Parts: sequence; C-alpha cells; structure tokens
Amino acid sequence: MVFCARGVMRIACFGGIYSNHRALAVAIADARRRGVDRIVCLGDFGGFGPNPDRSLELLRENDILCLQGNYDNSIGNELDDCQCGYTDPRDNHFAQISYEYTLRKTDAEHRAWMRSLPNTQWLELGCQRVLLSHGSPRKINEFLWESTTSTQFLEYLAELYRADVMLTTHTGIKWERLLSDGRRMVNVGVLGRPENDGKTNVWYTLLENDGAGLRVEFVPVVYDHQALAKEMRQEGLPDEFIETAMTGWWTTCLEILPSKERRRGKY
Repeated sequence: MVFCARGVMRIACFGGIYSNHRALAVAIADARRRGVDRIVCLGDFGGFGPNPDRSLELLRENDILCLQGNYDNSIGNELDDCQCGYTDPRDNHFAQISYEYTLRKTDAEHRAWMRSLPNTQWLELGCQRVLLSHGSPRKINEFLWESTTSTQFLEYLAELYRADVMLTTHTGIKWERLLSDGRRMVNVGVLGRPENDGKTNVWYTLLENDGAGLRVEFVPVVYDHQALAKEMRQEGLPDEFIETAMTGWWTTCLEILPSKERRRGKY
C-alpha cells in the first residue's frame, strides 16, 4: 500500500508506542503545537506498558498514519508470540509475559484494525520519496543498529527500494546516517520506553523539508513516568519493566544489543 501526500513539508514520526499512552498523548500535543502536516507511527503499539487500548484509541482518534510492526501483526492475528526476534531465554520470558498481557487486554475491534494495516508506507516530503517501515523495508522485525549496520548495506536498501529517505524503529534507540547522493537513513526512536541512557524521557523525530534540503530533529518527550509506573504496578506488570520506566535503564531486551550500544547502559 502506498500513501502519497504531495505538499507535505513537515512530519512527526513516532516509533514503538509500547502501550505508553501517557508519552503518546504528550508527543501528539507537542507535534500539533509545532504545526506538523502529518503524524505517522511506525508500529509496535503494544507491549511493555499498561492498558494497550488507551494508546490505540489515541492513535485512531488523532488520524495518525499507522503501519504494522511485528507486535501488531502478532496481536492482530492472535499469534503465539510477538515475533520480536529475541534468542535469549530471559528476554523471551519477559517478552512472552508482555505479549500475553497485551493480547488479553486489546479489544477485538483494535485487533481487526491492526490486521488491516500495511507494513510499509510511502510519503513525499517535498521532492523526496520517504519509505516508512518498522524494522526494515525487507523484514518487519529486522534490527538495524547504528554500530553494526554498514553504510554499504543501507545504500543497497535505498537503491533497491528507490527511496531517498528510509525511516525505521524497532531497535528502541534513535540514530541517523547520511548516505550517498543525499539519501538518508533515520531510526526515529520510540515513545514507549527510555533509551537505556539513565534518563526517563522518550523520543520522537521531526522531519522537515524547508526547500534547502531535509532537516531531522530528535525531539525529547518528558511525561509523567511515575504515573505510568504506578499504572504498571496496578496491572501486575513485571518489576523489571517498572524499573526501566523509573530509571531509564533497560533491564530486559539486552541480549539483542550490539556491544557498543550495550556498553552505554547500566547492565
């Protein structure tokens, strides 16, 4: 499915929401204040946080252009797991707890909506063709890391899909890279949980074509993380998840991190 929006000059890009409806609400309001032409979400609406329907309602009520992440594909089709791509038994243990909770708490109407979403989208930002995907254009749960993904491979993907700009999420950590001929790869970060840097804020990305080229801005989102943690406790979610929301340090999903990214964290 292709969505072309000619004349769009400024977009706000949200990565994994992970049921963090509190951060999502703040990010939507911030993006509106900045006068964006469009808000897009690159998938993974549930997981990690509490009460997934609240995030889904915000996404749908605010006319946000959404595509399907691996989590949404799994929830929408009621699969056995989240297709998150973990291999470590401990990470898979916590992923399964999160997945089963989210599946149980997601309304059937929302599940049907998630099934209908595409896993790639196109936008025109000024004169540039922007390709949106969750993990990568070729695989919904592919991890593209700043430290281990080669520029050569990214240029191959850009050429293969004829994209001027590629936007992804999935890793949970924002980054960007300038490629040849002015093309660009941007991981837009996530709204669902902190970046494993000891800070409790989360991130979204603002892209603007001002006529002189593409400008990328990573926008910090400060929200009531203590209220989120309280809600997580009330829902019986793992203490490990609550610690991450309260401290900014990842306690799970660590095995997937390349060594450079893992060294930045506490664990």
